[in-house]
Amino acid sequence: MRIAVIGGTGAVGRHAVDAVKRSGHEPVVVARSRGVDASTGAGLDAALAGVAAVVDVTSFQAADADAARRLFGGATKNLLAAGKRAGVKHHVLISIVGLDRIEGNAHYAGKREQEGLVSSGPIPWTIQRATQFHEFAAMVAEWTTRGDTALVPPALVQPIAAADVGAVLAEIAIGAPRGMAVDLAGPEPQDLFDMARRTLAARGASLRLVPSWRGGVYAAEAAGEVLLPAPNARLAKTTFDEWLAVEGKRR
Repeated sequence: MRIAVIGGTGAVGRHAVDAVKRSGHEPVVVARSRGVDASTGAGLDAALAGVAAVVDVTSFQAADADAARRLFGGATKNLLAAGKRAGVKHHVLISIVGLDRIEGNAHYAGKREQEGLVSSGPIPWTIQRATQFHEFAAMVAEWTTRGDTALVPPALVQPIAAADVGAVLAEIAIGAPRGMAVDLAGPEPQDLFDMARRTLAARGASLRLVPSWRGGVYAAEAAGEVLLPAPNARLAKTTFDEWLAVEGKRR
């Protein structure tokens, strides 16, 4: 089976590509660096020729919700149209746990647009919502750094390894469409602020972290258990401690 990974050179995409290979199937890496642009549709028809399933792990940065909806929506429409022309039988989308509970985040608005297009689209589908990746806390600190200070929300999350997400996406793509899959999460809850502190310490970074909901990533609407998975969630094995011991120390 030929399985196209859209965004196959990224943090999750490369793991999905590796997992497809391990399963004995043929991955097709779709990325701008390979001459294919989902945002414009350029190169998609050629890239999806003979592909049975598509795994979409693309992501976009947007200044506001309207821009995010345009970016995610435009790329998704292009992928679905090209997939239909190519005879793709399964469209797999990575999304976010708690997507319907967060209103003040532009990225979430774009992902909701994407989910709506896929679930009402012409190709049988599976949407896999996952929790934040282990790398996310340090990324938040980077995004919110001003001078020697960064604002990190004290959010309760249940982080997951990107490699575990990639493996599950490959498994789903090989199988039959499921519709909305159960939530996917790491094995244990963590405090996002503490994750950032520990990651930066492991990397030897000198940055003052302030616990705050004012950094622009999450507002106080994300407090409590809003970002945690449903009780029936599928749990991956890699803990944050295990990730930090290996990957977290890499700058």
